[in-house]
Amino acid sequence: MPVSETKYNAKISAFGKFLPETVYDNAYFEKIVDTNDEWIVSRTGIKERRILENGATSDLGVGAIQDMVKRFNIDLDTIDVMIVATVTPDMLFPATACVIMDKLGMKKTWGYDILAACSSFLFATSQARSFIEAGTYKRVLVIGADKMSSITDYTDRNNCILFGDAGTAILYERTEDKNDGVLDETLYCDGSGGKYLYMLGGGSLNPPTHETVDKKMHYIYQDGKAVFKVAVIGMADVSFEIMKRNNLKPEDVAFLVPHQANLRIIDATRKRMGVDNSKVMINIDKYGNTTAATIPLCLIDYYDMGKLKKGDNLVLSSFGAGYTWGGIYLKWSID
Repeated sequence: MPVSETKYNAKISAFGKFLPETVYDNAYFEKIVDTNDEWIVSRTGIKERRILENGATSDLGVGAIQDMVKRFNIDLDTIDVMIVATVTPDMLFPATACVIMDKLGMKKTWGYDILAACSSFLFATSQARSFIEAGTYKRVLVIGADKMSSITDYTDRNNCILFGDAGTAILYERTEDKNDGVLDETLYCDGSGGKYLYMLGGGSLNPPTHETVDKKMHYIYQDGKAVFKVAVIGMADVSFEIMKRNNLKPEDVAFLVPHQANLRIIDATRKRMGVDNSKVMINIDKYGNTTAATIPLCLIDYYDMGKLKKGDNLVLSSFGAGYTWGGIYLKWSID
């Protein structure tokens, strides 16, 4: 959807992050599965990942919100809606959004969870944009948080090296500047890809039983080669599409902000866009794949390093289970 004809745009006005203290480096995995640092780095780009030993996804979200409040002195009573993007909710219900709001004493906010795997943050951003552009709400808080360690099989050498835990909070609010904030989006789903990346157990199809636990059906399953082939094309194409629709040349893009799943997928996306390596946000080496948290974590890290400036043109791009994928054109709003 191109630039809106409505009165308002949705801009990022505040943010926060929470990273668990425990670090699993590649040497850790050399001790528990048949792998080594060179193999992991060459195929994924990952060197470390954070692990939440005690607590749940709601705790990651709470920590991120507390960081946001500390950074920007945000009054939580002014937030209208909270959308929690996650594949690892504390439980099927109540929504993790409700759990987070209860832990923080937020009585004037309503909210819900959204599950679109690694594209969850972009899908949630699209919803936040719609709420704000419609004039229905002024402030929408998007939480991107996942405790991926809770659904990772640490005997599966191909998957256990990939994932980490993190929480992020991104506050979108109303602006009348039509050249600020979220300017365009394109989002996709293709359910035929579901057989290559999924978790079979725990839902209404396969409720928890001794059999589902014994068969490890409550862990991530991924056909890495199949997913890689389509992810390379999907992320690259959607990023190029966003550029073309908005007449963005490579020199106009300050940063590609890609989902952090695999360094080779990210590099293929960069090449399709024609942008230089210096214009790609990368932190997969430090955190691994934190699913819904990867893109906002990049934004926050690069801002903290002084690399992200007000007015920067950003292309956000993701690909995940479903399959789900998409791109967003965002102009950065914070000095």
